[in-house]
Amino acid sequence: MAVNGSEHDRLHESAGLYVLDALGPSERSEFERHLQTCAECTAEVRSLTGVAAALPYGVPLVDPPPGLRNRVMAVTGGASVPPSNVVALPARPPRPRSWVTIAGWLSAAALLLVSLGLGTYSMSLQREIAGLHSEISTLNARLTDSEQRVTVATRLVALADSRMAILTAPDMTQVDLQGQQPVAPRAAGRAFYSRSRGLVFTATDLPPLRAGRAYQLWVVTAQQPVSAGLLDLDTAGRVTQAFNTPPDLAAPVAIAVTEEPAGGVPAPTGDKYLVGLTH
Repeated sequence: MAVNGSEHDRLHESAGLYVLDALGPSERSEFERHLQTCAECTAEVRSLTGVAAALPYGVPLVDPPPGLRNRVMAVTGGASVPPSNVVALPARPPRPRSWVTIAGWLSAAALLLVSLGLGTYSMSLQREIAGLHSEISTLNARLTDSEQRVTVATRLVALADSRMAILTAPDMTQVDLQGQQPVAPRAAGRAFYSRSRGLVFTATDLPPLRAGRAYQLWVVTAQQPVSAGLLDLDTAGRVTQAFNTPPDLAAPVAIAVTEEPAGGVPAPTGDKYLVGLTH
């Protein structure tokens, strides 16, 4: 059965321990089952088997010098044999390799293999983590951009709904506004007023104002002018806005736009730029 990438990496790291016979019974069985389906790990085991077989022969065995026995016997209190009485012994057959030496080499090899495997795995994890951080940053940026677009779209839909509600109101009245001499002879505007739903106002060619000044829209009744709000023009002097007006407002006799201090005023004080009569 095929395994996923992370599971394969874990089992691949057990190749060295398997060759050195350092795996527990359950781990060894699991790894041997994996070998039946993984050509990569099989090749790794085959390669490491040759290395492990050569490790015990990496250091030559050295016979002790002839005088070593007499020195050892002198230290331990045993009888020493004068060199003249030393009888040459027949050559000994090659001694078997010490299992202590073999075990030491195998332990060192196992540690080396494990260290290399852990180092490779650590680098792989670091690359994966760095990639995940990059993906998360990209997703966060996209999410922020999407949220901003949704917010703008929501405002536009709400604005469109309010304008449509006013324009389709049964009591809607249209008022055309004319630019006033000498301040705005080319300006023109139009108001769509519904006492029950509010006011939609649009205008073009309003001249730019000096700093600290603003355009203010008025619904003029027989009793007094009532402020609808400030206009938010674009750089070409155009505007289209919807305003909420009091539902108990008296019938308007005119719609007007004046120049006022920034922030607006409770009653008009500046020049009239646009004026339109309701009748």
